[in-house]
Amino acid sequence: MRAPLLALAAPALVLSQPAAATVYLSTEQAQAALFPGQALTALPVTLTGAQADAIESQSGVDVRSKTVQAWRAADGGTFIVDEVLGKHEYITIALAITKAGAVQGLEILEYKESYGHEVRGDDWRAQFTGKTAASPLKLDRDITNISGATLSSKHVTDGVRRLLATWNVALKP
Repeated sequence: MRAPLLALAAPALVLSQPAAATVYLSTEQAQAALFPGQALTALPVTLTGAQADAIESQSGVDVRSKTVQAWRAADGGTFIVDEVLGKHEYITIALAITKAGAVQGLEILEYKESYGHEVRGDDWRAQFTGKTAASPLKLDRDITNISGATLSSKHVTDGVRRLLATWNVALKP
């Protein structure tokens, strides 16, 4: 009786293993793609409690870390690397924001989930271009949802909204 149960359990164990992370771009590659030909300077920022509260209030999204990984581009734009939760694993994103505060581009640097990677699609990411901290950025209203990647779509959208609020509160030149 035990042998048939073990035979059924083994495939379940294999199927439940997390997927290997896919690294699409390094930070440096994303910087070059989003700010071509520009020098970027590290912009170390640690948010105060008041700044974190303001970001949460503006974006409606919790601040996970008070440490912001940001760089200033030669043209005054800002480059930020951050992580958002997919379904179970973190998605590493890079957001380029113009000096005026509009999204210049979004890149997915690393994706660890076994499905939902469609958030890396050019057309889907292009929806964010031109959005600002004043933009509502709501999934299924302003940003199209991706069937089969709903949580990744929602969390990337929320992450962009939070990073725009972070720029507005703590990184604006």
